[in-house]
Amino acid sequence: MKIRVKFAKRGEMRFIGHLDIMRYFQKAIRRAKVAIAYSEGFSPHQKMSFAAPLGVGLVSEGEYFDIEVYTSYSSSKMIAALNEVMAEGIEVLSWKRLPEQAKNAMSFVAAADYRLTFREGYQPEKLEDFYQGFLSFLSNDSILTIKKTKKGERELDLKPFIYQATIEKEGSIFLQVCTGSSNNIKPELVLQTYYEKVLQMEMPKFAFQVQRLEIYANIGTEEEKKFVPLEALGDEID
Repeated sequence: MKIRVKFAKRGEMRFIGHLDIMRYFQKAIRRAKVAIAYSEGFSPHQKMSFAAPLGVGLVSEGEYFDIEVYTSYSSSKMIAALNEVMAEGIEVLSWKRLPEQAKNAMSFVAAADYRLTFREGYQPEKLEDFYQGFLSFLSNDSILTIKKTKKGERELDLKPFIYQATIEKEGSIFLQVCTGSSNNIKPELVLQTYYEKVLQMEMPKFAFQVQRLEIYANIGTEEEKKFVPLEALGDEID
């Protein structure tokens, strides 16, 4: 049985890296006595795969991993069992059964929502001008930047990969950007490009607290995208 688990990562847990989070859940799964399936071979390991690694220092309300289990109680019981063994800062939010032919979460990742909030002491004096300038910048026909990859640097037009951008009532920046293995756009890169191209300065290193809100799959086409949360591809277990 394939299961998709959604969880939040908050507070001090934002300083725990992706590999350590994987190890943490492997242990938590055992403590919660989840009937997880193991791979075969000389060194069996839990059948577990994560959707999209979250950078160190970021918090999130929408992280995902998939597992295979032999049996499962109701979604509500499994969520409760896992949360009983969770450390402060990690909360399991949903437990959904996937179709047996479903691919792992990573292969579906297409977009993600982010909220960026100025840390105390980093807000510009003319905050409204900053926000309006940012939105005006995003309305350009193209937004060229230099993206660093493992193979080096390449010029990239960010415009096609920024799906939504608004200023929230609380004064935060909301961005929905392309996420996944092929064109993974970090929200910090969008802000960094604005600082460099428009404000003519480097973005302060710790200016923003970044929060991931949700990760999406595209159930439409490349031309007409239709995003749904990864958890929407599964069903509650009664």
